Amino acid sequence: MKIQHVVGARPNFMKAAPVYRALAARGHEQTLVHTGQHYDTLMSDVFFKALEIPNPDESLNVGSGSHAQQTASIMSRFEPVVLAHRPDIVLVYGDVNSTVAAALVCSKIGIRVGHVESGLRSFDRSMPEEINRLITDQLADLLFTPSIDGDENLAREGIATEKVFFVGNVMIDTLIRFLPKADEVFPELKAVLSLDAFGLVTLHRPSNVDEESVFLPMLEVLDNLSEKLPLLFPVHPRTQQRWSARLERCNPNLRVIAPLGYLEFLALQKNARVVITDSGGIQEETTYLGTPCLTLRENTERPITLTLGTNSLIGRDWELLRRKFCEALDGRQKLTGRPPFWDGKASERIAEILTRQAS
Repeated sequence: MKIQHVVGARPNFMKAAPVYRALAARGHEQTLVHTGQHYDTLMSDVFFKALEIPNPDESLNVGSGSHAQQTASIMSRFEPVVLAHRPDIVLVYGDVNSTVAAALVCSKIGIRVGHVESGLRSFDRSMPEEINRLITDQLADLLFTPSIDGDENLAREGIATEKVFFVGNVMIDTLIRFLPKADEVFPELKAVLSLDAFGLVTLHRPSNVDEESVFLPMLEVLDNLSEKLPLLFPVHPRTQQRWSARLERCNPNLRVIAPLGYLEFLALQKNARVVITDSGGIQEETTYLGTPCLTLRENTERPITLTLGTNSLIGRDWELLRRKFCEALDGRQKLTGRPPFWDGKASERIAEILTRQAS
């Protein structure tokens, strides 16, 4: 079977890597297309090396733009590529613009689509990612869900059950594979950053970092919390550019640093006392690692991390953030186990399903 993978952003790389590896072990012909949705080296290129996957066969170099501009650019550049390769199936990952753009192109020219990480829903259509999820799942021929709520959402939306496969979380496959290497890099990282006990912060969603009325109060709270526990804040390049002057005035205990490689960031997640984030993937990784996670969003497309994980939704309730932060420091944060099939074998299940489809 000829299989083409389409990736465009950091979370996609972590999802595609184990699937690519599992399919290679079964002898499938594969190509990798990088749309360039994340184009900064620290946000993109370094991940291919860290995750031990080959360099892309095709790079579309779409760069930044509005959602419409970026999606349209990916579609126009991807169409000739997929027509030239003519794969039997295209695998798309997650919920970024690259995901829905590739699915749209393939559906119009009759090439099958498999969606890895399908069925997740925040039920908030003001999130661009939610629109991407809904459209991609309607177009996909094979839908691989990471948790049982994904199956339930797809059934409610009328997706035929024979197209849906509960396989587990491929991001956890990558985490399990590379956790020993992350453990190896941590001592040096700890020394370089002069770390003792610390928390970790990541913020990237436009709803959190674009508006002064939201981001500056949020930063003020983080400044205050860093008095209780030093916080490391790897800043997205876009956020750094927008708020460089204000970030320079942060409390010294709120340490703004450049984005990190996958192994380094994984090591920090594992060893942090608490993680404050607005990332979906980090909600999953901290759940597996058992690290308390405080999510600065009003909703999540990964509710399994609330019921069977370490995640708490905070929204913009700063008093709730302070309370949950103190609970984590006191060891009172909930630790409720791991979801089913988050066992490092999700990619093997996907590869087995695709191999059966080819026979």
